[in-house]
This record gives sequence, structure tokens and C-alpha cells, in this order.
Amino acid sequence: MNSSNLPTVSVVVIAYNDAGLVGEAVSSALAQGPVVTEVIAVNDASSDGTARVLDDLASVHPRLKVVHRTENSGGCGTPRNDGIAAASGRYVLFLDSDDILPPGAADTLVRTAEEHRAPVTVGAAVRRELPQQHDVPWMPGLHTPGDVIERPADRPELVRDTLCVNKLYERAFLEEHGLRFPDGRFVYEDFVFTSRVLAAAPRIAVTGDLVYVWHVRRGAAQVSISLDRKDVGNWRSRIEAHRTAARTLAAASPVLGSACHVKFLEYDLCMYLRELGTDPDYRAAWWTLTREYLDTFAEADIEAAASHARWIVRVLRATATPPADVERLTRLAAQPPRLLPPYAVGASGEPVWSEELPVPLDGLTTLPAEELPVVVDAEPAGRGAVRIRVHDLYGRLAEAGPQTARLSFMPRAGGEPVLARPVELLPERGGGWTAVLPFRLAGLAVTGRRQGLRRMQAWNVGVGVRCADGSSVFTSLRPRGRLLRRRALPSSRYGVLLAQPYRTGAGALALRLAPGAEGALHLVRNRLHRARAARVARAAG
Repeated sequence: MNSSNLPTVSVVVIAYNDAGLVGEAVSSALAQGPVVTEVIAVNDASSDGTARVLDDLASVHPRLKVVHRTENSGGCGTPRNDGIAAASGRYVLFLDSDDILPPGAADTLVRTAEEHRAPVTVGAAVRRELPQQHDVPWMPGLHTPGDVIERPADRPELVRDTLCVNKLYERAFLEEHGLRFPDGRFVYEDFVFTSRVLAAAPRIAVTGDLVYVWHVRRGAAQVSISLDRKDVGNWRSRIEAHRTAARTLAAASPVLGSACHVKFLEYDLCMYLRELGTDPDYRAAWWTLTREYLDTFAEADIEAAASHARWIVRVLRATATPPADVERLTRLAAQPPRLLPPYAVGASGEPVWSEELPVPLDGLTTLPAEELPVVVDAEPAGRGAVRIRVHDLYGRLAEAGPQTARLSFMPRAGGEPVLARPVELLPERGGGWTAVLPFRLAGLAVTGRRQGLRRMQAWNVGVGVRCADGSSVFTSLRPRGRLLRRRALPSSRYGVLLAQPYRTGAGALALRLAPGAEGALHLVRNRLHRARAARVARAAG
């Protein structure tokens, strides 16, 4: 079956005050070929030039239909509902005005849907960080390419994929079940829509092909809703969206409802906690709001969550205000989780959060070594090496017998990690282990080039610890001392290699490499762009 014989797709593009970007989004939808019978662009009463851009495009592209709303809806749900109402294709696909559809996305989704007679088809999506141009896969490993899920309750982890834009929907299925987005100013409307879709129990087919590119512009003057976290209102909106989604899922399937609560604890809660910031007013408001919501959770759902999420909930419940060591909690919420020292014990010798808050760290004594929230510090050890210190954790790591450690450099855009050679760990007096780990930045830059990383390369830096009992622990590094200094290194291959270690939002070590003069210039421009964006954000705040 060629593309011209495939059932047709209506692509719904929503736009509000996005004149500079909506043209690219619409063009990416039109470029999908004849499988897209129409692109319906809904202009949500924009006050800039969005209406003119869309009308100009429609004058030369007969497949583009423009719907102009006379009043702004205040959210994304109402314009998407308008698009569904105007659609005539057999399938519906959603696209935001600042994102794009990669070539062949609609064709791939329709072929997969037809092959498996699936009312819902899902494909791969990436978050493309701009202007760096590196892609971060969305929910990697959640979906298995080629899989067909007969009922969502058979795969409750599907509740973790809350995006509506990486999926193709059969329009008849949407109409049969009256599936629509929440109207008006409802933030995180896709949470609710996705829950309604799963509650309708469709067959879901999976393609491994890339079908959606989600542009992330952290430095924009007006950031997207999901990135606009300057006040606690964003968190309140997320909680309300989750509350509505969880109720919808629980009414259809207790298994899905429970999975939705566990997802909130392991993902949403940890994501916002690790980005808690230092504003005392925000911290206090966030803390109160979170505790109130967690009080509605069933104990069974808390018990079902991963150990670090469970401990976070219990610390939150134990105190009405953020504790003095709240940074330990933010690091425990990181990915991977890390429990910073000191390590306190309770009256009976059991692991507890701290002497001030003796919250039991239940399950830690039986946690597999691979899941231990181990902390590894890193500091400079001369050119081309770092000294690491592996902290023990209530004797649990000592039981496994750490033997060697080696650095791992993982491209933030996705791809194969680069592994350094393993080095023997030496026990420290007073506990823990240490080693000096060598690395070759020039060799890393060459490998990055081979993997398609050009002007600037971004790497997460981790460490793997191999133990005598056959287990291994992998975690990120906590930068210490003068490790974060930028360096310009001479290179026989590139002339100059600019290396900029930095601390991620989760407090972990990462590295930017810029090979050659062009790469160094690109890195400097990026830094200036981030500084300018930070000034704009401060001025707007």
C-alpha cells in the first residue's frame, strides 16, 4: 500500500502568539505527503501576527484550513477540541505550534495502525534542546517497537507517557467515547486527555520510528507551560491535573489508578523536588501543597513506589516545613538518586533519615546493591584525571565488596556511552573507597564526532563500581573543589579543545566539549545566550 492509498490523517496544529514558529510547524505537517489530507490550524485569538502567517500559508496550500477563535481560551485544550470538531480524516494527529513532525511520521503511524487495527498508535518522541540541538528521548524503554497492547490495564506503566502529541488516534474512536480535552484554562490538559484515552481501553500499537520533535527553548522570553515554574501555581496545576487523571483511571481500572499514583511519586514529585530552588517562600508553599496532596494517597500506593520516592514521602509527612538538610532530599530525588551523608541510625540501630528527623529508611537493608543511592564525589587530580571517593551507605556497599571503578561518558543527545578503563578502588581509613580515574578528552571528542556530535558535545559523566559479589553500582558524580573550571586544551587534531565541566540541575557532573575554533566559538555563543536569557527571565520576574 503506497502513501496515496493510505487512510487519511487530519493534523491539528494549535497556536497562540507564535508567528515566528508556527510556519515551521505547519510546513512539517504539510510535508508529510498525501497521507495528510488536511492540516487544521487553530489560532487561539492571537494578538501578534499568527493569524496573518496562517492565512498567508492557507492561500498557497489548499490542504491547510485555518480556524480563528474570537476569544482566547486560556489553555491548549479548547483549540485542540476545535480541531477535532473540524477534522474529516480517518485519523487525528496533534502538533503544537513550536514543534515539528519529522519526515514520514504520519505515514509510519498510519501503516502501524492499519496493520494492527489499533485505535491508538504511539511512536518515539524526543525533546530537542535549543539552541544546543541535542535530542533527549522521551520515556526511553517504556514502549517496545512492534508491540501491540490489547488493553492498557495489561501494561499499567503506560500511564507514564502523558503526551498526546506522539500518538495517532482513530477519529471514530474519539467520537465513540466522547474523548476531548478539558476546556478553558486547564494546565497539563494532556494528562487528563491521555487518562481518558487509556480508560476507554483501546488496543495500542507501537512503532519505534521517531514521530515527534518537541522543541525545548529554556531561554525563550515566554517559556512553555511545562517549563514555567517560577511560582507554585505551576505545581498546583500539575497536582490538579494528576488528581483528575488518577480518578479517571481508577474508575476504569484500579490497576491503572494505582499506577498513576506511583508514577506521580516516582516522576512528578521527584522532578519538582530536585528543582526546588532556594527561594524560602516558594519552598514553604511547595512543601505545604505537596504534603496536603500526599495525605490523600493510599498507603499501598506509597509502598509500591521505589524506595527513594517512599523515603521522600515519609520525610515530607514528618515535618510541616522544609528541614535544614532539604538539599539531601533534592539529591535523593535526582536521577540517579543519591543519599548524601551523614548517615544516622535510630534507637534500634536501623537506618533513619537524620537525628533530627528519625524517619526509617525502610527496605534499605535488603535493597539490591544496584539500587543503592550511593554518593560518589569527584575532584581534580591533575591534568587528565579525577579523584573519586565512593561513600559507603550503612555498610551495604561494603557487603558487596567494591573492587574497581571506571568513568562513563554518556552523550546527552542519546547514543552509546564511552567507557574509560577500570581502576582499582582502595579502602579509606574511616570508611569509603578512593581511586584516581584517568580520561582522555581528545579521544572523547573524536568519538563524539563519530557519533554525529559536531560543534558542541554535551556529556553526562557517571561512574560504574564493580563489586566482588558480581554486583555493580552506577551513579552520577558530585563535583567538588575546582572541578568545574573551564579549560582550553591544545589539541594536535583540533588545534584547541575547549572543555567546560558543569553541574546539572540535579547536582551531577556533566561536560561540554567544543573541538576546534568553530566549536569553541559555538560554546561561547551558547554561554552568552544563556546569560542573556537569564537576564530576560530576571527582568520578567
